[in-house]
Amino acid sequence: MSFDRNEWQRARRKANGNAYTLKYERTKYGKLMRIYRNMKSRIEGVQKAKFHLYRGKYLLPKEEFYTWAIMQPEFHRLFREWEESGYERKLAPSVDRVDSSVGYRTWNMQWVTHSENSRRGSVGRRTQREESEGRSKAQFVPLARAAA
Repeated sequence: MSFDRNEWQRARRKANGNAYTLKYERTKYGKLMRIYRNMKSRIEGVQKAKFHLYRGKYLLPKEEFYTWAIMQPEFHRLFREWEESGYERKLAPSVDRVDSSVGYRTWNMQWVTHSENSRRGSVGRRTQREESEGRSKAQFVPLARAAA
């Protein structure tokens, strides 16, 4: 009978509640590993719900991503603030694609907090929906003004 390392790792993670994985993902290289794996999952369709947004997009090689990330002072600043917050998810470093029609290329990526990236995504989706329905921002009156 042969040794199945993957099965052994799954059982070990289950027994310790992923404690070692979670600890590693709170290091700089662990965080970068998780971010890259998530980017790759989106591009490859593993995360099916959003695959239509990423299908056919470019993903830079892993080593190029790590080199780019480590050279960015903004990554280090955001990581430090995330650590100091006690690892609040909303403050976690996150890669934002400046132009969402382009894939993950160094010239199209910037570091922002998870919260900011989520906000930008929801604003972008609303704008795309409005444009596809033939509406523009000028057609909407802010709620505060409409109630007055």
